[in-house]
Amino acid sequence: MNKKFVIVSFITVTIMFAGFYFCFYNRAEAEIEKEFSNLGSELAIVQGNALLPLSPIPQTEIKVVKRMRVLTTAYSSTVWQTDDTPFITASGTYVKDGIVANNLLSFGTKIRIPEIYGDKIFVVEDRMHWKKGYYHVDIWFPSYYEAKNFGARTTHIEVIQEI
Repeated sequence: MNKKFVIVSFITVTIMFAGFYFCFYNRAEAEIEKEFSNLGSELAIVQGNALLPLSPIPQTEIKVVKRMRVLTTAYSSTVWQTDDTPFITASGTYVKDGIVANNLLSFGTKIRIPEIYGDKIFVVEDRMHWKKGYYHVDIWFPSYYEAKNFGARTTHIEVIQEI
């Protein structure tokens, strides 16, 4: 009988300790969250328990300068779609995500294609064949198959200026 009493007491104490631990842990976590909630975006919680400082993200305003209806297509860095330097744009930069080709807008012009890409910003850094005209935007893709799957779409672009 003495053995049963010891086992039941041990189990009871273990359950009480576990309950106390989880209540205290949850309360401590809530207090930490409350204490640091006023810091907003200054701290990032990594893996639930590490706090890292974040650098503030500069907030820039965007002004839509012009809205145009264009034909939107895609291209990739293949010799039959470009010249003999398929990874270098007409402006002299290397191709990367966010580059578009257009014959009307000057190099460095920033545009958005909101109907397809929302708020993503593209930069005009390449040109197309002169027969393509001015109201045609070609989006660069890393592979031929991605460009091919994009197809051709008539949409609006927004020429933007960051303030």
